[in-house]
Amino acid sequence: MSQTVLDRVPIRRALISVYDKTGLEELAAGLHAAGVALVSTGSTAKRIAAAGIPVSEVEEVTGSPEMLDGRVKTLHPRVHGGILADRRVPAHMKTLDDMKIEAFDLVVVNLYPFVDTVRSGAGNDAVVEQIDIGGPAMVRSAAKNHAAVSIVVDPGSYGAVVAAAADGGFDLKSRQRLAAKAFAHTAAYDTAVASWTAAQFLDEDGDGIIDWPAYTGLALERSEVLRYGENPHQQAALYVDKAAPAGIAQADQLHGKAMSYNNYVDADAALRAAYDFDAPAVAVIKHANPCGVAVASADAADPIADAHAKAHATDPLSAFGGVIAANRTVTVGMARTIKEIFTEVVIAPAFEAEAVAILSAKKNIRLLALPEGYGRYASEIRQVSGGVLVQMSDKVDAEGDNPANWRLAAGEAADEATLADLSFAWTAVRAAKSNAILLANNQAAVGIGMGQVNRVDSCKLAVERANTLGVTVESTVDAAGGASGFQGTSAQRARGAVAASDAFFPFADGLQILLDAGVRAVVQPGGSVRDEEVIAAANAAGITMYFTGARHFFH
Repeated sequence: MSQTVLDRVPIRRALISVYDKTGLEELAAGLHAAGVALVSTGSTAKRIAAAGIPVSEVEEVTGSPEMLDGRVKTLHPRVHGGILADRRVPAHMKTLDDMKIEAFDLVVVNLYPFVDTVRSGAGNDAVVEQIDIGGPAMVRSAAKNHAAVSIVVDPGSYGAVVAAAADGGFDLKSRQRLAAKAFAHTAAYDTAVASWTAAQFLDEDGDGIIDWPAYTGLALERSEVLRYGENPHQQAALYVDKAAPAGIAQADQLHGKAMSYNNYVDADAALRAAYDFDAPAVAVIKHANPCGVAVASADAADPIADAHAKAHATDPLSAFGGVIAANRTVTVGMARTIKEIFTEVVIAPAFEAEAVAILSAKKNIRLLALPEGYGRYASEIRQVSGGVLVQMSDKVDAEGDNPANWRLAAGEAADEATLADLSFAWTAVRAAKSNAILLANNQAAVGIGMGQVNRVDSCKLAVERANTLGVTVESTVDAAGGASGFQGTSAQRARGAVAASDAFFPFADGLQILLDAGVRAVVQPGGSVRDEEVIAAANAAGITMYFTGARHFFH
């Protein structure tokens, strides 16, 4: 049989069946003007006909009406024979002649909105109805036979389709590119369906233990090519997962130069920290670690500006060139303070119009508005050589994260203000890389030790930073949007602070460093074989210490 490659294939007959009808009338009109005969299905055919464009309904081709509420309409030899026949094979063409089947040169299909239906919270039956059957079959058939057939799945390509129809059809390279895009389209669709189906059985017996599925996957679509990766010699790109909760990858950039790989990593870490809190909160991040975290004072006139002023005061030296995330709209007051600080990225759910104007005076600062419905994956994936690790995401929602469930291990029960600071510190320490120690006062971090290979060094670092790097906030931002002032270095900020440790103290030596610095209360998971030694040190110093029974390692 002949295997001659067909380069440019004229478009004489097209099959159109689309759920997303964006640009449909313009496509149909352009194809008709180019002399293309149109065959279509159901509501697609009705829209084309209503625009005054000649179209044949698919049931005229198959001789069979749609059935089962539209579940069966294109699954027929007269449809798929016309798509799949290899025109380089004489026997295939003879079969079409014998069966009186006309070939299709172009197939335009997009699929039922499965992902959108899942995201809407619809029930199982409604979701199942959005599992497309005939659509993917037509897409795959046409993509397989790209030697002669052009397959289009994206309304954004309709202009090129009309141009090609008027110019003798797509060439082979173009058909190959369209086929690759089509296979990616169905792969993403099938991955979303498979993932949703598997998710129905993650805890089938209700015992709280995940029954990990035998298959998992992500369908990722390239959003943009980045200038480079973590370092200039590394190439990089951003991909989005349309089935996931909207996040940093879908943020709307309001101002500034293009985001870098490191910007995305730091901004996501900042969001993780800021959105751990229900109250107005701000996190300042450098190299994926917090150099400041705070929530607003209860009486603040401009709560998010107040939270930012307190977060910045944690460590202004490290905040230089940092990334800021807020869990509330960026106000004019917050913008005026940020304007005075070299900042790479500010990300928040929204920005006041005047705040954008103020910050836009800085040419390079990147302003990102989060999409509505921001959320995080229920699970986390980390690549390792030869595969990936998957775990459920760490959230501050375990039983041990609630102060009401903490066990008083040493000293007297904390008063309301101290307990509130301990709760803040326990939530904030989760954002720091292990080993992590966070000192806090007045609902703000005052010293953070993170990423050390032993807990003693983390304790030393937290105390050192508290006593040498921070500043005091001279005045919170007022209702008129006046910027806060900062006053000098604040020596001995560790004295009177509370401390949180992301994991237990294996010995009393790390705790002793905090005690010597004047920490008034500590919260930690407990569970060390030397807990009694650690408790004895706390009692000897006369401080309060709680055990949570929960741990928040972050590697």
